[in-house]
Amino acid sequence: MAHRSRAARGAATPEPKTCASCGREVQWRAKWAASWDDVRYCSDVCRRRGIRPVDERLTRAIRDLLAERAASATICPSEAARRVGGDDWRDLMEPARRAARRLVADGEVEITQGGSVVDPSTARGPIRIRRAR
Repeated sequence: MAHRSRAARGAATPEPKTCASCGREVQWRAKWAASWDDVRYCSDVCRRRGIRPVDERLTRAIRDLLAERAASATICPSEAARRVGGDDWRDLMEPARRAARRLVADGEVEITQGGSVVDPSTARGPIRIRRAR
């Protein structure tokens, strides 16, 4: 008998989830069929990283920076990284982007490029963060 995909067999694929660590979309995998409700992370790296205190500080910094600006204003993740890291902010750029993605998943913010909202899981290059509209 030929192997058929889950979709071909008519079984519904569960809705994707958001990784608790990096904020990217976690796609359903057959190996998680029995434990999909317990899946929180997209990878072993994210599972090991989890959410650290610096991640929580970056999330707060993004919220605070947006609260200090006009409702339509945007911020760069580097502003949050600078606020949290001081002179050593550059190493916090990817954690700041992860914090922004988690806030997108919570419905608090949107990530934009060139003024248009983009999918945070696939956005590459410079991004801006604004309050969700």
